[in-house]
Amino acid sequence: MNTATPAAPAAPRAFAGHPKGLYYLAFTEAWERFSYYGMTALVVLYMVNQLLLPGHVEHVVGLAGVRAALESVHGPLSAQALASQLFGLYTGFVYFTPLLGGLIADRWIGQRNAVVIGALAMSGGHLAMAFEQSFLLALLLLVVGSGFLKGNISAQVGALYPRDDESRRTRGFAIFSMAINFGAVVGPLLCGALAQAFGWHVGFGIAAVFMLAGLATYLAGYRYLPARVERRKQEGGPLSRAEWRVVAALLVVMVISIFQSVSYYQLANVLPVWIQAHVALDAGAFTIPIPWYQSIDPLFSILGVPVLFWLWARQAARGREPGDLGKIGLGAWLAAASNLFLVVPIIVADGGPVHPFWPFLYCASMGIAFLYYWPTLLALVSRAAPAKINATMMGLAFMCLFFANNLIGWIGTFYERMTPAQFWSLHAAIGATGGILVLLLGKRLTQVFAGHADQPLRPSAQTLEVER
Repeated sequence: MNTATPAAPAAPRAFAGHPKGLYYLAFTEAWERFSYYGMTALVVLYMVNQLLLPGHVEHVVGLAGVRAALESVHGPLSAQALASQLFGLYTGFVYFTPLLGGLIADRWIGQRNAVVIGALAMSGGHLAMAFEQSFLLALLLLVVGSGFLKGNISAQVGALYPRDDESRRTRGFAIFSMAINFGAVVGPLLCGALAQAFGWHVGFGIAAVFMLAGLATYLAGYRYLPARVERRKQEGGPLSRAEWRVVAALLVVMVISIFQSVSYYQLANVLPVWIQAHVALDAGAFTIPIPWYQSIDPLFSILGVPVLFWLWARQAARGREPGDLGKIGLGAWLAAASNLFLVVPIIVADGGPVHPFWPFLYCASMGIAFLYYWPTLLALVSRAAPAKINATMMGLAFMCLFFANNLIGWIGTFYERMTPAQFWSLHAAIGATGGILVLLLGKRLTQVFAGHADQPLRPSAQTLEVER
């Protein structure tokens, strides 16, 4: 039986009435997200334009074996197709390993030690990214590091507050989530500008510097943070038939959400390659760095929060606010429409360059689509899942992103076999499939969840500003 020590008592209050530890955690996460999104905005273009080309690809330790394994399943892979597969595997496992990292922290080493291990591994990964030979090692270290850091640092945020202080805990998560989005916006801007001006490895190097800054920030606040997060002991016994129905309904909703996630996440994989080949990026003497487009989606996820709160409040006053399934469906339709914002100008341009406004509109619309479907899914799972397996069901929700990112890697291998209009139309259809499934199944699923509407939300799902 786990004999976890209780969480540390809340630290003395600091700014705005929150524990000091919150600000150390928020700044740590801001630095970490800065490095993660900055690197992610560069890595596909780096692979396509340099690493996987003759004269470079031979230097990558272990890549020949990985390529042979992938080609044994998918057939011969071009540089772009291989880059897509590697990116999909990397981003997919980033969402898988936190399940293992949380288990290790809970059972053996505690959340505080786990975060330090994760930050060290991610720092090493970003440093290894600066050398061609260690590229695969870099991805492995980043995946392992994310597994130790990602879930455990979020768990520490909740542990800073007394159990009955739900209101202040929720505001604390909102502050923490704003740090996530800040890093997601600024990382691609700075790393992209430096990579364009001074080369790929400078862009990767600044990501490593900021990851080290995150580790230093965490260590500076070490004494204010709980060493081990106490887990609530849930009521024992098997699930009832009604609870199993809820679990089954939640699994159906998670499967539906994979469609809009595939439609959404391609913006980090194939979109940069398409922009490079088909968008007029020169604005006078200035050339727009392609990674800057990766900042638009999180920026509009920030700006969209108060707008959606206002819109939903007006709709609620008229009795017309969509329910959880309705919002998830709208997210799917918005993801589908976002892809059409690329299809239409491609057809109109008829082989000519596309104006840079169109990929901007695509990314901005995707940021709003994300707000509709992903935080709503987390809130639904948090509220409706039986208490005995609530945390497990939240973990399964993130597994949707594991499957979605692996799928975008595979689907991205078809990019060179299709016209751009066909490729983005395919993703519009994938997103629309999620919307159609909500229309077909939403009423029945809503009826299953109706009896669980009074279960309170867990703090991690009470804010729209959640991590993508």
